[in-house]
Amino acid sequence: MDEQFWQARWAQNQIGFHQREVNPYLERYWPQLELPQGCQVLVPLCGKTLDLIWLAGQGYKVLVVELAEQAVRDFFAEQGLIPEVAQQGALRRYSAGTIEILQGDFFAVTADDVADCRALYDRAAIIALPPAMQDDYVAHLERILSRPCDGLMVTLDYEQARLEGPPFSVPETEVRRHLEAGWEVAMLERHDVLEQNWKFASRGLDSLHEPVFRLKRRWGVSGGEVWPGCSAG
Repeated sequence: MDEQFWQARWAQNQIGFHQREVNPYLERYWPQLELPQGCQVLVPLCGKTLDLIWLAGQGYKVLVVELAEQAVRDFFAEQGLIPEVAQQGALRRYSAGTIEILQGDFFAVTADDVADCRALYDRAAIIALPPAMQDDYVAHLERILSRPCDGLMVTLDYEQARLEGPPFSVPETEVRRHLEAGWEVAMLERHDVLEQNWKFASRGLDSLHEPVFRLKRRWGVSGGEVWPGCSAG
């Protein structure tokens, strides 16, 4: 991941990738995970997405990891929140209510930093990374996330040879190659979104799909147990 590239994009407000509404796949499929209230959700590399507000509004604690400091500052300012700020190892921790953001390098995040996370929501992380780093990203997730863990992942699927990322194409075959050693992967939907993304169409792409995946660590619990870090209500 090119840190200077992303820092420059945010500094110059070149954030056409930012969605101005809650992701519809999150609203549609997150309830199907049936996560206990009070669980903490890890949301990596997500900018200032409104998905964070939605998750918090559903009764979850939200832990974000975001590289760009400008994105973090913009998020709290636009939501009218004044965060507490403290240094946490190599990262800077911003917190307001049930939302915490660790600003800095995702690969500097430790298992202690995310010890309470029992869910994962990846809408913009793996597709932000070049193919050479995607295995490293998944391996780091598996090192730091406690078990059990459920989640959603939304990627993009297009002809990579015709367009230089980011965002990068991560089709179903690649999602399964990256994740199936440690996660159960189920595709929930694959939707053609080219008409809604004119910038991709203007670059000569013939198709652009968004696959949505449900993820579950293979060591998850069952039987209605209350997970550590969650309340029963």
